[in-house]
Formats: sequence, structure tokens, C-alpha cells
Amino acid sequence: MRTKRLAPLLATAGLLATSLPLLSATQAAAAPAPSDYQPQQPSWHRCDPDRPAAYECATIKVPLDYQRPRGAVVDLAISRIKSPDPAKRHGVMLLNPGGPGGSGLDLPLMMEESMPKEVRERYDLIGFDPRGVGASSPISCGLNETEQNFDRAYRPETFPADVAWARTVADKCREKAGSVLPHITTRNTARDMDSIRAALGERKISYVGYSYGTYLGAVYTQMFPSRTDRFVLDSGVDPQRIWRGMIQVWATEAEPAFARWTRWTAERDGEYRLGSTPQAVSATFWGLVARADREPIEFQGMKLTGDDIRSARGLFFYPQQAAPLVAALKAAAEGAPQPAGAAVPDLKKLLSAPAPASDNGTAVFWSVVCGDTGAWPRDPGQYARDAARDKARYPLYGDIASNIKPCAFWQRPAEAATPMKTRANVLTVQNEWDSQTPLVSGQGLHRALKGSRMVLAMGGEGHGVYLADPNSCANAPVNSYLTTGRLPDRDVTCRTAPAPAQRQDVLPAPKPLPLPSGPRRF
Repeated sequence: MRTKRLAPLLATAGLLATSLPLLSATQAAAAPAPSDYQPQQPSWHRCDPDRPAAYECATIKVPLDYQRPRGAVVDLAISRIKSPDPAKRHGVMLLNPGGPGGSGLDLPLMMEESMPKEVRERYDLIGFDPRGVGASSPISCGLNETEQNFDRAYRPETFPADVAWARTVADKCREKAGSVLPHITTRNTARDMDSIRAALGERKISYVGYSYGTYLGAVYTQMFPSRTDRFVLDSGVDPQRIWRGMIQVWATEAEPAFARWTRWTAERDGEYRLGSTPQAVSATFWGLVARADREPIEFQGMKLTGDDIRSARGLFFYPQQAAPLVAALKAAAEGAPQPAGAAVPDLKKLLSAPAPASDNGTAVFWSVVCGDTGAWPRDPGQYARDAARDKARYPLYGDIASNIKPCAFWQRPAEAATPMKTRANVLTVQNEWDSQTPLVSGQGLHRALKGSRMVLAMGGEGHGVYLADPNSCANAPVNSYLTTGRLPDRDVTCRTAPAPAQRQDVLPAPKPLPLPSGPRRF
């Protein structure tokens, strides 16, 4: 399980009316767990006979509602691999791979084999499945595969069906798990992280969080600043954009990525034959979209509509992979032989994913993104207007991003979103060309966390930086920080060479891992 296995893991994602009363503003502001809640010590055991003996697992119980610590509880599955050198041990490092809805139990195994020795020996690596995920009292809304897909292009004639889908998802979640989902939120997961800290007997925690895990880590720094040690927040979620804005940023930032791709491809017209100018390349692409809207294009065993092609917007963050694929699509549309030379990515990996074993990841995703903030519009007409506007402004993905989501019919959140007011001396890390948490999002996280430093890998492509790309220029400053605890004196900007075209393991996934697959996740 080497570094290359970390990249696909990261490439990549409070509900409805219940009988539980909303918390008052005073209660919502109370960050620490009530004093009469004391988590038990973990009872560690070998996770699996087929896994290394050093990889240990345990389960602790935490309150479903931290304002009712003697009420219902949920299981929290945790794992660890201890420091190989107790004399050099600094403390514990919690790990989160993103989501919302991603399992983190296996992360100690992946990080243990990927981290350099001088970092690895300083920490006990602690993985966990966030509440509601995997082995931590998993939740379900009973959604089928179709109901779990939210890539819905806006068209006036199909919008009523989109509204019906969004309402159905919300209704099924309320009926299946309405008493639990209001408590599956980022703030409660941050409280769970602090419960893990207490259960381990630690004064502080260190942390590496990717993607959604950056927002989770940021919330922890605000709720528990005195317990925050060395935090690395990799591929940042902008706290000002949660959560509709984080979906919409996929549309706004796909446009400069697409423009970059047209320039790159025009310079190589002799190889790809898509146009000798950026304008010509763009015209070729949109001609294919229009053609597929009239009659689906048969390609790689699929019949692709124009909306299918547009929904692969993440591909254009990788010019060396987008160009051969579009060239092959053009050949298929024209009935011409497939171009020779560059490897053509498998579009099925971009447009579909294996049917999920359950809707667990999807249920957690909607619970968090709908339950973290009350900023979602409640009027379906607002979504229709926004989607029509954004289809014109951001033609690649704008209408899909702004179309109606189940949060339109969600229960109002039990707590307000977490303000980013407390100084946080943490390290944020970002690739320049990240399809899931684009650069502007990572910059927004850096601005929000006063006292933070940013490591920006210019030229870096892909979602997930530290250890996900062994060649990233960002690895060295992150390793230095985790080893010494000293932040860089100033922000660091370095340059990483783009991944070569043959690196199929870093293709942008339509349903960003970690599994279980569900909606596109962060």
C-alpha cells in the first residue's frame, strides 16, 4: 500500500423535521463537550488477521447529542499504528481523507508506508470513521443508485423532475433516519475528534486532513484552539462557501481550467487535430456537445449526451489526459479510426462509478452539507433561476452545480456554521490545478484562518497534495513542519511538474474517493 494508493483514495464529496428541538444560540456556541461526559479508554485489538499486527482497532461510544451527554450514544470506530520510536514520539496525529462520508480507518496504514521516517516516528497515527460512516454507527436513507446521483443538468422541461428527486431524497432520509441525521454534522464530528483525544489521554492532537477534512480541521481549531497542535489542511474548503458555494465553485473554476486546456491543445494541433488556436479547440469541443445533444455519440461502449460530456468537467484540469480523450471522442463522432499514439483515458471512470454497496456515504454527505449551514435556498424557483443564469455564465458545469439539491427541503440546522475568528497557526497546502477544491477555495481557507501559512504547488495537478503526489514540491515543507512544529516564516510557493499523461491513477474521479461512492464529494 504505497504512496500511489493514497492518490486514488483522495482524488476526489441534521436533516428534516424531527422531534428534537433546535438548540438555542447559547447552546450552539458552546464548543466543549459537557463536563459530565467522559469518554472511556479504548480497548485495542488487532484489526484483522490479514493486516499487520501493529494496526489496532477499537470502538468508543460518544453522545449522539453532546448537549444530552446521558442520552443516546453512537459508536466511533478508531484505529492506530503507534510510533516506532517512543523516544522521539511527539504525540498523536488524527487523519481524515475527506468526504463528507469517507472512511478513515485505513489511513494509518497508508500514511505509515508513505511518510518519511523523520515524520513517522513522531506520531501515533490515528484513523477513524466519522460518525455515521462505515463502522461508526452507519446511517442510511434507503436511496437507490439513481437517487444518489446529483449531476442533473438544468432544463426547464425536466426541472419539475429535479424538484421531485430532491424532495424524495429529503423525505426518504427523514423517514429512514430522521432522529439521527440532524446530529451528523461537522461540529459534532469535531467534538468526536476531541473525544478521541480525551480517550487517548492526550492534551493536544496533531492532524492531517484532506479536502472536506480541511474544513473539519478548521472547525476543530475554532472550537478547541487550546487542544490544536500541528495541523496540515490539504486541498482546502473555503469556510465562506459551505456548502452550496463549494459545489458552485466546481463550475466557476472549470472555466479557467478549460481555457488552459484549449491553449495547451492548440499548441499541439499536429498531434491532436482539435484546432490550431484556443478558439478553434473550444469550437471543436462545443460542436461535439451540440452533436451529442442532437444524437448521442457511441464511445467506449456508452451513448454519450452533451450533458454527459459536460459533466466530465474535472477532466480539463489534466490537459495531457483531456486532449487525447476529446480527440478520440471526435473520431468516434465522425466514424473515423481512433487516433494512434497517446493513451486514451477510460471515460467510464469519469462518468460512472461502481454501484455502491449502500447509500451510507450519500446519506452522510447530505446530512453534513445540509446540516452544517442554513444558507441553502428554500424556494425551488431560486434554483431554477440560478441554474439558468449559471448555464450561460459557466457553460461547462454551471447549471449542474446550481440546480436544486435535497438541502432545499432539509430541516433547519441545529447549530449555526462555525465562524473563523480564532487565530489558527496551521499549514494549508494546495495544488494550483485541483478540480474538487480549486485554488480559489484553498486561498479562501488560508485567508479565513488567521495565522495560517500556505504551501502552494504551482503547476500541481490533482486533488490531494501531501504524499498523494510523491513528486510534489509541497512535500518537503510539510515534512519539515510536521517534524519540527515550526511553520514557515511566510507563505511558500513552489513549482511541481504536471503529472505525465500515462498516470492513470490520478484521473479525476466523478465521485471523488474515498469510498463508499456517493455524490461528488470534497
